[in-house]
Amino acid sequence: MRYTFPKSQRLCGQMRIKELYTNGKKFVVWPLRVTYIGLPAQDTRAREEEHDTQVLIWAPKSLFRHAVDRNHLRRLMREAWRLQQHDLQGNYLLAFNYMDKSQHSFRTIYHAVGKAICKLNEQPS
Repeated sequence: MRYTFPKSQRLCGQMRIKELYTNGKKFVVWPLRVTYIGLPAQDTRAREEEHDTQVLIWAPKSLFRHAVDRNHLRRLMREAWRLQQHDLQGNYLLAFNYMDKSQHSFRTIYHAVGKAICKLNEQPS
């Protein structure tokens, strides 16, 4: 199992992002809001280690005016996702949006991402 976050797992492209935010379901695990859409399962024999899950990580400029602060929060969220992504069952389009006005520690963000993954695993397929 590799703990990486390659370009193929990053959600980019206006059409997919727009689809996620218009048709996706949302829930909050403080300080994150998670938006998701479940994707149909692919043939797992063809791709043993590769996931089709794509993730968008976002910290708003309206809450954090300095790019340094936004970059720091995005870095923490990416690291928390990278370490826990193997726990997610199924394929999703995901967006993690930071919602709080204050910056939280890595431990808080790590636990929030873990709770979000558990909640996604409990969702009916």
